[in-house]
Amino acid sequence: MESQDNPESRKRRARGRPRDWDDKTSQNTIKSLDRAMEVLEYISARQGMALSTIADEMGQSASTVYRVLVTLEGRDLVEFDAEEQLWHIGPRAFIIGSRFLRRTSLVERARPIMRKLMEATGETANLGMERDGKVLFVSQVETHANIRAFFPPGTLSAMHASGIGKALLAQLDSEILSQRLARGLQAFTPRTLVTQDALMADLALIRARGFAFDDEERNIGMRCIAAPVFGVTGEAVAGISVSGPTSRVTVDAVEGLSRPVMEAARALTQSIGGGPRQALT
Repeated sequence: MESQDNPESRKRRARGRPRDWDDKTSQNTIKSLDRAMEVLEYISARQGMALSTIADEMGQSASTVYRVLVTLEGRDLVEFDAEEQLWHIGPRAFIIGSRFLRRTSLVERARPIMRKLMEATGETANLGMERDGKVLFVSQVETHANIRAFFPPGTLSAMHASGIGKALLAQLDSEILSQRLARGLQAFTPRTLVTQDALMADLALIRARGFAFDDEERNIGMRCIAAPVFGVTGEAVAGISVSGPTSRVTVDAVEGLSRPVMEAARALTQSIGGGPRQALT
């Protein structure tokens, strides 16, 4: 173990973080910056908002929110539509978000595999990760067909009503999984699995056959087939899927489509040096 008194160790710590790194009390936060980030996140989840609406819904004064918006506008993080009198997320926010995706090689390495998967199945290929208990879609290769699934990067979806989400849930330890399910299961369509017994049975099937099947559980008329991608620690770090309309992704076609999906997941796992843990019991 490296000694904390080692001068080189102290030098690295000083360059990477201050001594009070673990102190997250108010004295170490910038309140105005925190408020600005709240406003930015609030606008990003909506399609255009008036100043008064933002202020009312956030419980802030209009003058405070306006100063925040003008500051963010100066950095192109938000935009103002003068004709409609609405505020929107700005182009700079997309640029920053794109840089986050470049932080890991997973998205970059997945692109050629996803394109091959799209070409093999004729359906849209997706890559998603878990983020705060939901599926965050980080990349997509769209099919050339006129009717297609569309989950742009940044889209969030409930884990239990998503092919990728269920593929990831199926890899969790029983204790962690129980904690997740205790939060409740929202119904999105009549086909959503909303009881723990039904979902647990589906997750057991996913582990046994190696892929998840979203049978119109999030959106009526759309189906999805997904498989997990494993990292170097053996944990599922992402999921890869194909999704499309029920007219093409029929129940009879699921088995045939599942094979290239699982092959793509294995290829991406190998590409990042990963591998699954021993099968869960």
